[in-house]
Amino acid sequence: MSRTGLSRRLWLAAAPALLATAPVSGRAATGDWPARPVRLLVGFPGGSSPDLMARLLAEPLARALGQPVVVDNRAGAGGNLAATLVARATDGHTLGLMINGNLTTARLLQPATAYDPQTDLAPVALLGSAPLLLCTATDAPAGPNTFMARAREAGTRWNYGSPGIGTLGHLGMELLQQRTGLTAVHVPYPGNPQVVAALLASEVQMALLPPGLALPLVRSGRLRAVLATSGGRSALAPEVPGLAESGVALPPLEIWNAVAAPRTQPAAQVQRLATELTRLVREPAIRDAMTAQGWSVVGAGPEGLARRMAADTALMAPLIRRLQPQALR
Repeated sequence: MSRTGLSRRLWLAAAPALLATAPVSGRAATGDWPARPVRLLVGFPGGSSPDLMARLLAEPLARALGQPVVVDNRAGAGGNLAATLVARATDGHTLGLMINGNLTTARLLQPATAYDPQTDLAPVALLGSAPLLLCTATDAPAGPNTFMARAREAGTRWNYGSPGIGTLGHLGMELLQQRTGLTAVHVPYPGNPQVVAALLASEVQMALLPPGLALPLVRSGRLRAVLATSGGRSALAPEVPGLAESGVALPPLEIWNAVAAPRTQPAAQVQRLATELTRLVREPAIRDAMTAQGWSVVGAGPEGLARRMAADTALMAPLIRRLQPQALR
């Protein structure tokens, strides 16, 4: 069996363990939880995509739980600082709204990360997801086939931008290069706004960008979208061909937001949170607000989130091993 297959089987076998929690307490069984305000940690600054999602959900979740939900921004280490605080929390009232990297590749990229997504966090709910859009300047060749052919021509020297090493904008482009023969040099930036500025200034020729950021620029004619990293066309960007239509043999690559709890959170409390969160994201007003922010509603509970964590980690682990072997030693 290949190392990739073994990695995937091990993760899928471990998925039930991700869902196991401490014995249910009497308080959880009688529905007395939460007994005080709930703290929702976000590992990114105010105005970031995870912050906007947390603030969209905080008030309706507070009404559902009968206690205030306080959004607490603890930015740092690509969200891993907040994830560590969640993993170490013992008060029973601390949760985290996290991006996929915090729940999948954190330890693969940095073995010194102070928490392990597999063993230190309890999956609660997968809220929303979105493909990335491969964006170029408007003078780049149109259409994925023409664009890829031009990129593979002898003498073509292109760069791509990303919001940092280990982000999906970086890892996704490396996967695209593996599967398409495209070659470009990675240029990391502090964040996606700087990537967009570099694209507009022709410092880089391409980048994978979230639709909430890219679509206004694409629809105003300032950038061109070559393909979406969804399997088919995404409802978020129906005018952009997906991977299959573009002839790219690659599983869908998506960014996503999810809620996780400490591993010690009692199962009844995790299930109550999952029930409320998956219900809330399907409410029309919240669903429409998420769409406006560039998200498709998923609304999966602990089992669905655990499966997604396992699948994404299995996809990325061999790539990270190739790019950064010391990360998996």
